[in-house]
Amino acid sequence: MNGPEFLIPIIFFLTIGGIWGFTLLTRHKERMTMIDKGLKAEDIKSLYERGTLRTNPLSSLKWGMIFVSIGLAVLIGVWLRENYFFNDGVIPGIMALFGGLGLIGFYLIANKKISS
Repeated sequence: MNGPEFLIPIIFFLTIGGIWGFTLLTRHKERMTMIDKGLKAEDIKSLYERGTLRTNPLSSLKWGMIFVSIGLAVLIGVWLRENYFFNDGVIPGIMALFGGLGLIGFYLIANKKISS
């Protein structure tokens, strides 16, 4: 190393450590303020629970339909380019079209499942 390049990893790790330390200090101050205001341990614990999010069961269907339709679009685009000499610009357009069709198909399926 010919110059101050050795300082780059040192500064990087010191910055990461500083951010982490600042986060811990802020969280500690926040909790101490809550305790000073008279909140109980159960109240504080309920504020920091992260497992309360509900997942949508149809989310996997949506992403599956999008990825399958985009994959099909790529296959069709490559086939059109090889056999009918379309330019490469047609593939992103077909991907957007099929991705949109996949979302419309998901919407139709999701409406039937929700309404029934």
